[in-house]
Amino acid sequence: MSIISRSLTLFLVLQLSGCAFGWLKTTKKGENTEGWTVTQFYEAGKQDMEDGDWKSAIAFFIALEARYPYGRYAQQAQLYVAYAHYKEDDQPAAIIAAKRFIKLHPNHPNVDYAYYIKGLASFNDEKGITGYIMKNWLGQQMSERDPKASRESFESFKDLVTRFPNSRYRSDAIKRMNYLFNSVAMGEVYVARYYMKRGAYIAALNRTQHILNEYPQTPAIQHALEIMVDAYDKLGMNDLRDDAERVMLKSFSKNQDLQDISLDDNENRWKIWPQIWPPF
Repeated sequence: MSIISRSLTLFLVLQLSGCAFGWLKTTKKGENTEGWTVTQFYEAGKQDMEDGDWKSAIAFFIALEARYPYGRYAQQAQLYVAYAHYKEDDQPAAIIAAKRFIKLHPNHPNVDYAYYIKGLASFNDEKGITGYIMKNWLGQQMSERDPKASRESFESFKDLVTRFPNSRYRSDAIKRMNYLFNSVAMGEVYVARYYMKRGAYIAALNRTQHILNEYPQTPAIQHALEIMVDAYDKLGMNDLRDDAERVMLKSFSKNQDLQDISLDDNENRWKIWPQIWPPF
């Protein structure tokens, strides 16, 4: 990447981070940083991260890269910026910072962490502002929301698992991929249910067939079969209804409550998953 392109990219990161250029000269404590060494910026940023002051940490690391744009510390600072944005729940900025690191350092020994952060930032969990608003204000579960973020997160984790089979983040990424895959499948179930409510039974059947083909062995299958039985019944297609019901009863316990296998019961699984710090 040329010096001009690199400078423009850094400028965009500064703007997206909401950091005033005054931070390059003065800390929040009023300390003048004009003569600071790269290690002073680095240690100050690390301390703020340990204290949970993510905005201040971001400012120090961006200042570090602006003053000392090349070398190991600048690379570390770039990853820390992505992580700090993620911890601050600024998902777009975290994704941009992670993508920037991947573009600048595609062969870096810790580039797998950038893919991991990119996936985490897209991961539509409950602790993000969007997830909180959707669930607590609008009453939506993750599987009912726009699946775009879930698909993007899945692809990021898939890239990580595929490109870096020995990555320390692989195990956690696979868990999240499974969760996201199930969530997207349940999203298709909600679409099918919507069609049923509107009386669009053929559309509902098409959606359930899509679920059976694309999301086998997920909790969504039983829900899809239930909808299929109902749709055929509404259409008066009794033979097909009976076939679908036979498959459902053969595959799942007759007395099993469908709601028990809903992903909604597992919304908070992310809480037991590790939130891994940058690998420096």
